[in-house]
Amino acid sequence: MTAMGRRLVLLGAGLVMAGMLTGFVSGALANPRMGLVSHLEGLMNGTLMIALGAAWGHVRLSASAERWAWGLLLFGTVANWFATLLAAVWGVGSLTMPLTAAGHTGADWQEWLVGGLLFALSFAMVGAFALVIRGVLAGRE
Repeated sequence: MTAMGRRLVLLGAGLVMAGMLTGFVSGALANPRMGLVSHLEGLMNGTLMIALGAAWGHVRLSASAERWAWGLLLFGTVANWFATLLAAVWGVGSLTMPLTAAGHTGADWQEWLVGGLLFALSFAMVGAFALVIRGVLAGRE
């Protein structure tokens, strides 16, 4: 396994652990429904990173592109779990997640912080997987 593959697997395992621990407390948070979302984000993003780490040997990127992919994946997956955890703790989501907010509304700055994290991580993950796809296609040659 490559060094990048090991880092991705470790990131994934950490996210799975964070997701499991979030599951223990999700019912006690200001918005338990968002707590469940955070629990699942940790589990799903963690599993995704473990799978990507296992397959990383098929990805061919320059050292610079690999660093960008790592940074974007690290930010995107951790921010996804953390933003939804913040939303659960603060009871926010009316601006970004009305279905899972279940009528909860936080202070404006909390709503904007969670929304900004979700917006930024969305672009980070699209960019990361564009690099991964490019690297997989380059590996076919």
